[in-house]
Amino acid sequence: MELRALRYFVAVAEELHFGRAAERLHIAQPAVSRRIAQLERELGVRLLDRSPRRVRLTAAGHRVLAAARDALAAVDRVQAAAGARAGTMRIGTAAGFTARLERGIDALREHPSALGVDVVLVDLPLEARLDTVRRGEIDLALARGVRSAPGLKVLPTWTEQLFAIVSVQHPAAGRSTVGLADLAVDELRIPSRDHALFLPEALTAAIRKAGVETRADRLAGTVQDTIVEIGFNPRSWTVLPGDQVAEIRSTRVRAIPFAPHTTITGSVVVPVDLPHTCAAAHQAAFGD
Repeated sequence: MELRALRYFVAVAEELHFGRAAERLHIAQPAVSRRIAQLERELGVRLLDRSPRRVRLTAAGHRVLAAARDALAAVDRVQAAAGARAGTMRIGTAAGFTARLERGIDALREHPSALGVDVVLVDLPLEARLDTVRRGEIDLALARGVRSAPGLKVLPTWTEQLFAIVSVQHPAAGRSTVGLADLAVDELRIPSRDHALFLPEALTAAIRKAGVETRADRLAGTVQDTIVEIGFNPRSWTVLPGDQVAEIRSTRVRAIPFAPHTTITGSVVVPVDLPHTCAAAHQAAFGD
């Protein structure tokens, strides 16, 4: 069994989409499919249920995912102990941080203490991102809507405006701003917690402040899948922060600022024992 096969499987299991996993791994999709099929043959179990519309983990897949993450983390610890990761900064991230990462990495590389340091990006769901910082497997993580986390230092670093995302056919699509009351009768689509843990808390606070009730529909999949679904359903909506809005490529949806103005806080999350000077440098790099 190859470690590469486990990495491919973990990527597919977290994305629940072969195409997105291939993009994340920077390889062709057929190579991912072949490697997963080979892993299933070696283990003698089906890890994923595949259909034209979605990919799901089987019961065996859930068990193997936990073991695969442990195995890969152990390999990383061995490499770190051998000094193989010296001079490397590992940053936990996810979709929707592209521009902020580019600016932040440029700023970090200009810092005297980071000259010659290689940067490795690790794409993980939020809870896994925090756990890997806690275990020392990555050096810092970017996160939205996280106020505190046991064993970690959460450093509020930037603020993003929140936008309502609606179909171009939605009655509010032509407006310059929209209120939560204007959307209350429509279906709220919330991306799954793995992809956007901040949404329920951020929305709950804004909805409570507006004094309205909304109809929360089922949890959707990734942010990208949620956008596609909304594009085809003019009576649904979701909410995204400004950095993610900037990455939308669909012409079927519109992003509209809320009135009153609604924001969410983004943070750099680091180990609790990180020296203050290093933590301050990270904050400065990824701030607005």
